[in-house]
Amino acid sequence: MKPWEEKIRAEIRASIDVKQRMLDDPAMIKTISEAAACMTEALKKGGKILVCGNGGSASDALHIAGEIVGRFQKERPAYAAVALNADPAVMTAVANDYDFGQVFARQVEGLMTDKDVLLGLSTSGNSANVIRAFEKAREIGGKTILLSGKSGGKLRAMADIAVIAPSDVTAHIQEAHECVYHILCGLVEDALA
Repeated sequence: MKPWEEKIRAEIRASIDVKQRMLDDPAMIKTISEAAACMTEALKKGGKILVCGNGGSASDALHIAGEIVGRFQKERPAYAAVALNADPAVMTAVANDYDFGQVFARQVEGLMTDKDVLLGLSTSGNSANVIRAFEKAREIGGKTILLSGKSGGKLRAMADIAVIAPSDVTAHIQEAHECVYHILCGLVEDALA
């Protein structure tokens, strides 16, 4: 067990370092603020927040939708949010009838209006199904927010607002995303509650 202790400390330090770089970056703080304002405006106008991601980011999408619909830290009315990966019947029907690259785009086509925001999570910024969802959101006229890492990939240029965690390590990117989306949920709740 003793050899693990230094590895544990190194991983905690690496996670803290990513968040410290975010904290020290004025552009990052401004971008997160812009994302919160975009989400708040959508909800004020009667729009909704659609959220999507794959793997661990799919779990994050569920978490985000739960915080927005349920509550984050305050008692308040429910706000409209849908995790696009939450319905296995829809996901498997679209994957079977079309292909897996369409599982989010097809839902964006059916659910999104120009009052809505699509919040996409992709640690690489290159998830094909999130890319197609962003393309469809753009056709509809809705706003797009990206949570990514690394270079932000192809999605960075497609997003109206891109929050890029300063890391190449998927786990640390996801840890940064959790911090960011908790901040977003809190700011939205503060603005609307």
